[in-house]
Amino acid sequence: MFDKKYMPRHIAIIMDGNRRWAKAQGKPASYGHKEGAKTLEAIVRYANKIGLEYITVYAFSTENWKRTEDEVKSLMLLLQNYLDDYAKRADTENIRVKILGDISALSVGMQKSIHKCMERTKNNTGVTFNIALNYGGRDEIVKAIKSIAKDVKDGKIEIEDISEDMVSNNLYTKHQPDPDLLIRTSGELRLSNFLPWQLVYSEFLFIDKNWPDFTEEDLDNAIIEYEKRTRKFGAN
Repeated sequence: MFDKKYMPRHIAIIMDGNRRWAKAQGKPASYGHKEGAKTLEAIVRYANKIGLEYITVYAFSTENWKRTEDEVKSLMLLLQNYLDDYAKRADTENIRVKILGDISALSVGMQKSIHKCMERTKNNTGVTFNIALNYGGRDEIVKAIKSIAKDVKDGKIEIEDISEDMVSNNLYTKHQPDPDLLIRTSGELRLSNFLPWQLVYSEFLFIDKNWPDFTEEDLDNAIIEYEKRTRKFGAN
């Protein structure tokens, strides 16, 4: 098992490739998303087992609404059923679930499922499992700016008080460390509006396999690769 002194505390994952994996199988996109959900649960369970403190995954972006109506409906139904079904298992496994994103734009049923899942697992002490749902990085930063601007307007703070820490504490990930490592599957080489503030000093690892094929061994290899790197944070 890994030495916690050297392993990352927080891993972020862009789970890309569900649709192309399904297409290669001659199946609809919904099948790929279902298999991707199974992979996700296995990886989060394993992350908890090896002592990872935080894992953040990109489940649905603010841009994903542009997909076909049928796929969006299918994906939302899958996500809601996943949360309803997963809450009990996460609680049993001591996993804390948090949702990052603008949930106000989601259905009432989905919002209830989110609150129920987070409430049930909030006191768990294992890995914190962040699900970025209706999440957009630029949207997150705009919301943080508006929140800080309101505090300035209300006289709670001065403009001079604004700092990086203040911005961080107005993001969805407040009170959490920034990701040490970002993994993106399916060979794509971009961030796609995912955690732009939080990833500024993260190590990146792009893997040329689709998310449903991602395994515990792949996570092990990613951590081993991370441990080989020297993080300088702008120093020489």
